[in-house]
Amino acid sequence: MLSCFHFSNLEMEQVEHDPDFIMLSRQFKATAMELISVLEQKQSTGGRTKVLLETVPVHKLADIFVASFEISFEEQLSMLDSVDAKVRLSKATELVDRHLQASYRVNDASCEMKAIKEELGDNDDEEDDLAALERKMQSAGMPQNTWKLAIREFRRLKKMQPQQPGYSSSRAYLELLSDLPWQKASKEHELDLRAAQERLDNDHYGLVKVKQRIIEYLAVRKLKPDARGPVLCFVGPPGVGKTSLASSIAAALDRKFVRISLGGVKDEADIRGHRRTYIGSMPGRLIDGLKKVAVCNPVMLLDEIDKTGSDVRGDPASALLEVLDPEQNKTFNDQAQPIPPPLLDRMEVIELPGYTPEEKLKIAMRHLIPRVLDQHGLSSEFLQIPKAMVQLVIQRYTREAGVRSLERNLAALARAAAVRVAEQEQVVPLSKGVEGLSTPLLENRLVDSAEVEMEVIPMGVNNRDISNTFRITSPLVVDETMVEKVLGPPKFDGRETAERVVTPGICVGLVWTTFGGEVQFVEASTMVGKGELHLTGQLGDVIKESAQIALTWVRARAADLKLTSAEGINLLEGRDIHIHFPAGAIPKDGPSAGVTLVTALVSLFSKRKVRSDTAMTGEMTLRGLVLPVGGIKDKILAAHRYGIKRVILPEKNLKDLVEVPPSVLANLEILLAKRMEDVLEQAFDSGCPWRQNSKL
Repeated sequence: MLSCFHFSNLEMEQVEHDPDFIMLSRQFKATAMELISVLEQKQSTGGRTKVLLETVPVHKLADIFVASFEISFEEQLSMLDSVDAKVRLSKATELVDRHLQASYRVNDASCEMKAIKEELGDNDDEEDDLAALERKMQSAGMPQNTWKLAIREFRRLKKMQPQQPGYSSSRAYLELLSDLPWQKASKEHELDLRAAQERLDNDHYGLVKVKQRIIEYLAVRKLKPDARGPVLCFVGPPGVGKTSLASSIAAALDRKFVRISLGGVKDEADIRGHRRTYIGSMPGRLIDGLKKVAVCNPVMLLDEIDKTGSDVRGDPASALLEVLDPEQNKTFNDQAQPIPPPLLDRMEVIELPGYTPEEKLKIAMRHLIPRVLDQHGLSSEFLQIPKAMVQLVIQRYTREAGVRSLERNLAALARAAAVRVAEQEQVVPLSKGVEGLSTPLLENRLVDSAEVEMEVIPMGVNNRDISNTFRITSPLVVDETMVEKVLGPPKFDGRETAERVVTPGICVGLVWTTFGGEVQFVEASTMVGKGELHLTGQLGDVIKESAQIALTWVRARAADLKLTSAEGINLLEGRDIHIHFPAGAIPKDGPSAGVTLVTALVSLFSKRKVRSDTAMTGEMTLRGLVLPVGGIKDKILAAHRYGIKRVILPEKNLKDLVEVPPSVLANLEILLAKRMEDVLEQAFDSGCPWRQNSKL
């Protein structure tokens, strides 16, 4: 606190010639000079203060010094109450002397602590610490512009007391700069494309097009080592291997791998880092990842980038624009919605489709089962899962695009086997000829199983190797009985469509979701009313418009479709229509249900049942044209998983069938439609006898 009083020149001359005031002035300056000398040992600001002692009048110096001390509120009031210059100077001298004595005590204590540390061999004072930090900064290999900022911040740090508020943040900032791998990089090796291809093939089955794209990027990297690293965006359902694929790329490049999860991130500071003025400020996740991996050229995975959000704290996607733009990320400064188009434009999109049942089987036999056995302390000597049982699990217990649920079910079987081994059971079932267990077991349970004795050997004190603990004459072989006992009754039996499409007004559509392709049932019902259309199932605006278009087309073509009574009255007149999309908790939207909606309405009013082995997808115009849609491969894979035999597609989607595995197409009948009449012709058992050719 600084007080200010105005004295006339005459009053000041009288005070300055007062012998008592002169003596107090000399005493104040001497004490202040001594205090400055003590403080100067810790920080180099004493020179400016000494100049003040020589140039500023003493009565003003008293106020300046007192204002810089941390004193009690009562002492501040006492200084304000003291109008007499001699009294004020006397109180200021007492305060300066008190701080001087306190500084002496602190220095004495520091010297004693230093002596004790030297005796104990632990000489770790602040000056040595700062010197070590400076050496660390010098050896970090910072760029020139960063080094200038760092050394300026270091000089500022040396002038500060450890108790000052900004000391810890400044120190943490310099330590972060010193820890970053400015010049440390993974050793560059000549890229071997054949070895990289083998590594990708060993880690992932299938994904031919995806692996080919990766090999292409590696080839460019080999021809032009100084080329900018591409930003690849892996898109696909859960469990298809997006994260593990990034790890395989790092292994193929012989570089370190760092995964940064962005799921749920809503603060831009998580990308750029917080301002250093904030208490507890932290660097951004990218900088923190570089610090942990300790190299400047890792393969970095930004996982779940589509799960970022935005709120009042900013938009992380905007910060990622700078990170992922090759023109900007070389100078990047650290400080659940779809991916925004500007952000997506900075990436090379690589789509990972779902797996076919055959691919899942091979992945399970080659990767999942060995990994599950290893994770549960088992081996093939203790547990064997035949191919037929893996097929059973795939068909009746999982219905997904990836293999994550399949791995969980296999792990459940392994845990059940581990319990038997750990409990030292005496009898385990044996089935002869494991390779002979083939597809017929999906319908017939295992018979003729034998019983084999298992001899238990006592476990040693430090022996944790289960293969040395138990000696078993035959492995436990998983059969259908064990699968049902461990996993419960089958969740899917392949008869769902046949059981649900039993009356007119029900149709099976194919949709695409972020989890892959899915089958969507559409149910229509009618009752006497005013001709209103009711839609349920948590539908979006686009699908609601598709329903309006479908109803309009059916009403306009009612006579051609013979949806009239004997008297020629339109059967749709005076009727309310209710269309429901089951699984009401899941939001649904998109135009690809147009042909499904029309088929359901025609089935409802013609009282003819749609074929239960048929599914369809396609957008329809008001004039009856069937337009192409996306996600064809995933939709066909979904139809194959559900046991559907016939799929109706828009004619212009014929080109997309190239991406579908031949093994899947061999089990499906693909029907192409150009107009809505083509769809109706193929959707009903006896075709569409009421069809009339029409032109636009």
